[in-house]
Parts: sequence; structure tokens; C-alpha cells
Amino acid sequence: MPSIRSALLSAALALAPQLACAQAKLDARFVVTFAGVTIGKGNWVIEIADDQYTAAASGATTGLLRIFSTGAGTSAVRGAIVNGRLAPGNYAATITQDGETDTLRMLIAGGNVKEFSIVPQPPPPGPDRIPVTEAHLRGVTDPMSASLLRMPGNGDPVSPEACRRTVSIFDGRMRYDLQLAYKRMERVKLDKSYEGPVVVCAIYFRPIAGYRPERAALKYLIAQRDMEVALAPIGATRVLVPFWFRLPTPLGTGVMQATQFTASQQPNVTPTRLGQ
Repeated sequence: MPSIRSALLSAALALAPQLACAQAKLDARFVVTFAGVTIGKGNWVIEIADDQYTAAASGATTGLLRIFSTGAGTSAVRGAIVNGRLAPGNYAATITQDGETDTLRMLIAGGNVKEFSIVPQPPPPGPDRIPVTEAHLRGVTDPMSASLLRMPGNGDPVSPEACRRTVSIFDGRMRYDLQLAYKRMERVKLDKSYEGPVVVCAIYFRPIAGYRPERAALKYLIAQRDMEVALAPIGATRVLVPFWFRLPTPLGTGVMQATQFTASQQPNVTPTRLGQ
């Protein structure tokens, strides 16, 4: 189970895995704060073509936090768009913490994890950890694809219906569900970037496997009822993605906030391949 700080930096969010076929690109920048102090920065780029998509994110600790711990990470996914739905294929993530690097690679097909690897190989799980079984690897998505949502129909995509869903996620170590519920509508503004409505959803965390039930941070997240995410559209598409994420803690509120949220329509081209 990741720490609360890791949860903020990764912003693992639960949204239904669907995308429109229209070509579009989002270039977003985020800042992560805790109790009003900046602890990290990151960026997120999403490219969508008729039949493929890619998404890539990177981030690192900043400011005073670097005195106590240094960290950086990247994650990326490439998948297909089948019948208007996002179908993740290859997912990779690399996290470096205080000079030690973990690399995860995962292959998903038809919503099922076909194979995954973690380097270096983690030690065998202890008896206090609920094991991940083959059944837990079916009907899941990766953390990156889980952050993309397409609203069906022809109505306003920024609506309460966007929050009425639950998504099943496997992150290479833990299998968990995130349930969303509608809270309110807001309006946000970023100079020369995005101005418009966002729909705010509550987030409820439910671990399934790959975790230790007695961990204090996990117990806190399970009991948490004030986590929120605000979803904004990518341009004129029906695709929504996180604009900000908030997690209250006993020591202060952790926030991941967009500082740039630039969407543009793209020509009919294949998205950039991962690693290029």
C-alpha cells in the first residue's frame, strides 16, 4: 500500500476507461502541495487518435521535501480504442526514491492482466498481506487509463453522471476499487489555458488484494470520506480528466492542482509511441 504522500503524487483515480474517437491532445502541468507547502510538480500529456491512444506523466519532489527525501517517477500507457472504448495494452512505471529505482511493466488484453514484472523483484509477501490471485487480475485497468473518462450520449459531458461509477485497478502490487459519487459543480479558470465548469466527485477507496490490513495509512484511506477530484473536459471532446485532487489528513490537506491545462485538436495521425 502506498503512503499518503505517494497517493497524492500518483493521484490514482477511478474513472471509467472510455475515449471518444476524435483526435485530441492535452498538455497539462500540475503542482502538489501539502498543508499549503509545495512538495512536488509534474506534467501529463495525452494523445488520442482514431484507434489508438497514449498517455504519459512524470513528476518529482521539490522544495523543502527534498531535504528529507528525494523522489521522481514516470508512467505511460499505450492502448487501442475499440468501439469507442479505451482498451489499455502496455503500461510502464518507474519510481526512484532516495537513489533506489523500481520499474513496473504490465501487459493488459481484454481487460485482463496477461503478464507483469517488477524490477528489482520484491521479497515474497508476508503472511499478513492478502495475496493477489489470478482472479484479481481479470476485469481491471491500469492506474493511468483509469484516469480517463468518456461520457456517452450527446448531452453536456461535465455533469453529475460522470461521478456515478466504480473502477477496478491493478497497479502491479495491489488490486483495489475506487468508487466515485457526485458532490457538486464548480467553475475554474487558468489564464491562457482552461476556463469553464468542472464536476466534483467524492472518491471512496476499497482495497481488494495485495495489501496489509493493519497498515495505518491504509486504514485511514479506507475510512476517508472527504477525498475529492474535479473533472474537466479535453477541449471539445467528451473526454474528462482530473483538474485537481484533494486529500485531507490530520496534518493538513494534500492537493494536486493543475497550473496548465491546454487542450488542442490534432490532425488525423497516430499518437507518438512510448519511448520515442
